[in-house]
Amino acid sequence: MTVTDGGRLFGRDEVQDRLRRRLDQVDSGGFSIGLTGEPGVGKSALQAWIATYAESAGFTVLRARGIQSESQLPYAVLHQVLAPVLPRISAMPAPQRQSLLACFGLVEAPDVNPFFTSLAVLDLLVESAADAPVLVCLDDLQWMDRASVDTLAFVARRIAAERVVLLSTSGSESPLLGDDRTTAWIQVEGLPADAAHDLLRFRAPDLSTAFRDRVVAQAAGNPLALIEFASTPPAGADDELPMTTRLERAFTARADELDPVGRAVADVAALDDGEEVDQVLAAAAIVAGEAVDRDAVRRVLDAGLVTLSGSKYAIVHPLIGSALRRAMTPDRRRQVHSALATILSGVPDRAVWHRASSVSGRDEAMAAELEQAAGEAQRRGAFATALSRLERAAALSPDPLDEAGRLISAAELGYQLGRFAQVEQVTSRVTRSTLRPRDRSRLTRLTGVFHDGATSEPGEILHLVQLARRASGDGDADLALQLLFGAARRVWWRDPGESVRRDIVSATREVPAPSGDPRVLAVLGLADSLELSASVIQQLDRTPPEAGDRADVAALLGIAAFCAGDFLRAESFLSTAVQDLRADGRLSLLAEALAIRSWAEINLGVFDAARSADEGIRLADETGQRVWAGTARLAAAFVDAVSGRWGASPALLLQAEHTALQLPNASSSLLAGAQLARGLGELGADRPGQAYAELHRVFVPTDSAYQQVQQLWTISYLVEAATRSGRRDEARKAVDFLEEQAHGSSAIGTTIAFEYCRAVLADDTVAEDQFRRALAGAARPFPWHQARLQLSYGSWLRRQRRVTESRDPLRAARTAFDALGTKPWALRADQELRATGERGWHPTASGREQLSPQEAQIAELAAQGLSNREIGQRLFLSHRTIGSHLYRLFPKLGVTSRQQLAGVLTDRLKDVQSSD
Repeated sequence: MTVTDGGRLFGRDEVQDRLRRRLDQVDSGGFSIGLTGEPGVGKSALQAWIATYAESAGFTVLRARGIQSESQLPYAVLHQVLAPVLPRISAMPAPQRQSLLACFGLVEAPDVNPFFTSLAVLDLLVESAADAPVLVCLDDLQWMDRASVDTLAFVARRIAAERVVLLSTSGSESPLLGDDRTTAWIQVEGLPADAAHDLLRFRAPDLSTAFRDRVVAQAAGNPLALIEFASTPPAGADDELPMTTRLERAFTARADELDPVGRAVADVAALDDGEEVDQVLAAAAIVAGEAVDRDAVRRVLDAGLVTLSGSKYAIVHPLIGSALRRAMTPDRRRQVHSALATILSGVPDRAVWHRASSVSGRDEAMAAELEQAAGEAQRRGAFATALSRLERAAALSPDPLDEAGRLISAAELGYQLGRFAQVEQVTSRVTRSTLRPRDRSRLTRLTGVFHDGATSEPGEILHLVQLARRASGDGDADLALQLLFGAARRVWWRDPGESVRRDIVSATREVPAPSGDPRVLAVLGLADSLELSASVIQQLDRTPPEAGDRADVAALLGIAAFCAGDFLRAESFLSTAVQDLRADGRLSLLAEALAIRSWAEINLGVFDAARSADEGIRLADETGQRVWAGTARLAAAFVDAVSGRWGASPALLLQAEHTALQLPNASSSLLAGAQLARGLGELGADRPGQAYAELHRVFVPTDSAYQQVQQLWTISYLVEAATRSGRRDEARKAVDFLEEQAHGSSAIGTTIAFEYCRAVLADDTVAEDQFRRALAGAARPFPWHQARLQLSYGSWLRRQRRVTESRDPLRAARTAFDALGTKPWALRADQELRATGERGWHPTASGREQLSPQEAQIAELAAQGLSNREIGQRLFLSHRTIGSHLYRLFPKLGVTSRQQLAGVLTDRLKDVQSSD
């Protein structure tokens, strides 16, 4: 056997040695590895060898095997994996414990959150690893139920700091356990000729040399084929067939030798989704029409098709099950499924799938039952199972309208699961079908949903508005506002022009919704926040944030406030949304809320936004939301820029820019954010001319980065670059135009920006008055914006030869910038002070600056008194991972206990406040 890893070939011994060494180093962190290759090549044998070694080395080994006939049974594999350690669940926090037990059907629960289930599994494995490292062996990943695999993928992404290893086998490289950063796939190939001959000599010593040579040639190094072909060599005509087909034919030949009763047992075993031999015997009796005892099982056992252990049985190899299923006629397959459905009537989850598989043709009663079963699966948090049941219900629907509606429901579930390809497949299939009006609107809303509408053309947006008007006319205000929200999202990401925006606003005002409806405010803010900012802010004052679902309402109000430029209120609303979405485990919406909040904080000059951004990146990547991942990356890149961590090729910015450009229509919003971050990086590097060129792109109508609302976020930095590079007149024109477009908005972000611009661009005769007004104005509570004003004011005073007066604002600016960690601006303030003759300052060395955003977030939560387990619940990490982070960050902060964290973390805040 050889193994391909990274383009290199390794023999079996070398691969075993490499995996053994990785296991020996598990104390330094866990990992996930997958073995892939054709059936029979030896993946399971290699996995078994590793498992045996791990057990001898003191590991706890947990095993599960995927079976095709069980792939529709939610959490079946997860129960196999966790059964040996399930008694530990009693020590788990109640939400996770209830969620995990409910997904196994062991307790009743009104609803199951799949992310709480995933966190419970992670905690259970990590707790077990405290006693001994854990190896989880997943054999035949491709046949495992999707609910279990989704949960194990969550675990795989979070074991880097744990003593937990996942070792999978699969017929091909699979994205099921995450991308290449999560699971490393190793290609297992066949035995070389000499090893193949050795195996045959050992397993079939009586073969002639000529016959052995033929078997070796036909088996192409596949160990299973070598053993099978030695007893039943394929006919010469089969030589050109794929190896899988040749093996299946060999296994079918064995089954063909069974008597009718034995064949009934084999066929039932191939379609059964359990392991109880008595259930197989009962179903086989129905199929055969006569009593079936264990002698029949013995005959199937002797044929090498199944194994038996007490009351449990198993198919010897997945290819045997595949061969038996392929050999059955459609009528025979339906007969077996019907028998199993009868026997399993007391197990609804299993029975419904067999009953559905026993139906010939379309059947509305069966389709409705499957749809109901999908709802039950969704309630248990098994969204992937629910999706499969809806797709099967659609296939059984006699009415094409019902079929399309159920497929759209499946696509909506696919969106919740982050399955882009599956949603695209369903939507493309249904697009040309005849649909009910409401289903047509649902389908349109799904189009481009994974890009948050960032790819739409104006025609697509107007179509959404048209559908919304129709829904509104039919009295379906909820659907109308969903469609308009989708249209407004598209406008935000890529401005289609004033007429389209006005059409959205007009249609929104026609919807019969109550005054101050958060959905209406969010749509108006997204669609035309420049003109409607004042109106939106006024209505925000009158809207009770606790109306309806608090998380959803707070998120909508946060979006409305953010788009209107009221960043302070946006940060407050979004923090409420983040808190509740985190408690609910709604990770997709949490990622979005974190990304938007990070930009609200940045626009207020709060650069702890990197923590929101870092978590937003991780969760958006995990939930497949490229646009929100890009948004969060840009926020993190901005913080890097103002902090002086700006390189020649800033990775976060380039990744976000790549996302924007990979969309069918480049997102002007993401590109504008990229230009803002790039401009700040150039300002921090003391290249104001280049900074002006980068920032000015946001204001050029023909540029792909042109975005009117984000011009308000950018204008003060454009003015800063302009005054330092001799472009004051150009900057004045930009400010005058933008003030006109803002329609006198009183939003805090807009007010801060324009007060800064008026002061910095003022003629010397009125500059002092403008600076004093600005310093006492909207920027006063916000250290970053106040310090920028102080730096500009002190610089102006020095240029006016008022050297002594210039020192106080320059010192205040320098202190604030230093405390904020914005070193480039602190150094600029110090340069100005040196020009006045003042010397002797050195930047403050802060241990906090050595922390990653995630470490900073953990440190702050620990300083608030939260336990490791409570922090882990908030961040969807294991409590032991939290402990590892704290262990590493203590020396960076110069502390030895969590009790000292609060003092260290508040020192910097005091420095900022003292500079005011």
